[in-house]
This record gives sequence, structure tokens and C-alpha cells, in this order.
Amino acid sequence: MAVTSKHLATFILGAAAGVAMHKYLQTEEGEKLMEDLKTKGQELKDEAEGAIEKAPEYFEELKGQASNKLSDTLAMLKEKFPEAEQMIQDLLSGQKKPNQA
Repeated sequence: MAVTSKHLATFILGAAAGVAMHKYLQTEEGEKLMEDLKTKGQELKDEAEGAIEKAPEYFEELKGQASNKLSDTLAMLKEKFPEAEQMIQDLLSGQKKPNQA
């Protein structure tokens, strides 16, 4: 790949940005910015580690809630449509063909 003037310009601009950033970080304001970034990074890391620790418990709770909702739904269906369970069993076993409308 040939080096073009576009590549050289990009390199020079990147180097200039790096020098400017280095100069800025040497100031009091730049040092405060770095400390703030380090603090925020540590907070985010701690939050992520906490979320990882809580994930199995959270998913177990979701699984229990889903199971409860499924049980409630099945109970409601059995109450409202008592013949539905037998009809589904018959369909799955291949004994009966569904009515076609």
C-alpha cells in the first residue's frame, strides 16, 4: 500500500493531538480530569462486578416467576376450558383430527 499525502496528514494530525493532550494533562485541570476518570472507572468496575454476582440470583427469580405465571395460566385454562386438556392430549397422540372450519 502506497503512502499518500492523506496518510501523512492523518499521521501529523494524530501526533499533534497527542502532543496537545499530553500538554493538557500536565496542567492542574488535566490532572483533576484524570483523577475523575479513574474514580468513575473504578465505580463502573465495581458496579459491573456487583451485577455479575447478582445475575444468577436474578435469573433464578425470573425463572420462578415464569413458572408461577405458567402454573396460573394453566389453572385458568383448565377452569375456563375443562375439555381443552383432553383435546390437546388427543391431538398430540394422533387419535383425533382437529375440526376444520
